[in-house]
Amino acid sequence: MSLSINTNRSAMVALETLNQTQGDLEKAENSVATGKKVSSAADNPASYGISSQINNDVAGQEAVNDGLSYASEIVSTSLNAAGQIVSTLNDVRSAVESLVQNSTQKDSLDSVNAKLQGLAGTINTIARNATVKGVNLLAMSSSDGYGISSTNFSYLTGSTGDMQVLTSAKTTLGSAAANANVMTDALGLTTGSSAGSNGAAINNTLAVSMKDGIVDEKSVTAVIDKIKAAVSSMTSVTSTLGASKITIATMSTYGKNLSNSLQNASGSLVDADMSAESAKLTSLQTKQSLGIKALTIANGQSQNILSLFQ
Repeated sequence: MSLSINTNRSAMVALETLNQTQGDLEKAENSVATGKKVSSAADNPASYGISSQINNDVAGQEAVNDGLSYASEIVSTSLNAAGQIVSTLNDVRSAVESLVQNSTQKDSLDSVNAKLQGLAGTINTIARNATVKGVNLLAMSSSDGYGISSTNFSYLTGSTGDMQVLTSAKTTLGSAAANANVMTDALGLTTGSSAGSNGAAINNTLAVSMKDGIVDEKSVTAVIDKIKAAVSSMTSVTSTLGASKITIATMSTYGKNLSNSLQNASGSLVDADMSAESAKLTSLQTKQSLGIKALTIANGQSQNILSLFQ
């Protein structure tokens, strides 16, 4: 190999190799620091662009998932309240049936009628309090002055804009609830109640009377029939709410799985394999040290020319 004082080819090759190594090392260090092999469009325009689009889809799906969680909260609250109303109706029936054992006691009759009045008010209170951020699926009116702003709720089931509507109890009960302002009116237990009325203000049709000194069996039967009809109506409400809860749970599970899949897809495009990057970083650091050593040796070759003139 010839020696030239003007051109040091070995040094040039060593410098070029060292610069390449330094560039690769910077990329590896950036990957280790950020956890991404593609952190900007400059690294890989195609992968970065696709990943950005997927991330937008993830953000949209996360918003849908939040909406599903909110809808689930509304349905759960309504379903629990509806179940409590059914339980209260059973208490009403038990109170009426207890009169059979005290058929001649006027004070027992008065006590039961007072209890019926109170239980009717309890049913309306339970229905009214099943409110989540202004939404109440058991309310008959959205203008009762108790913070109820809506008796229906629409929610997204997918990022493409698909919608579902949570059916209110008033819709489920149909014509029986068309002109009702409170739950007991819709169930046929009271009549003509105003929105937001309490137990004391209710026009109660749940009353047992006495005839010839004993409890009138016809009045007992009439009240029990009303209670049976009310339980049947509330069962329809709970069935509808239960179906909505299942739908929401299914869509919520699907939405979370979809979100995870999208995140994995995005990650496969831009995330770095940390074990591979760690090994690569160690290799490049060693290569850098060797490159510096090689450049030092190559630069020292020009000193060998001086020895020719000694």
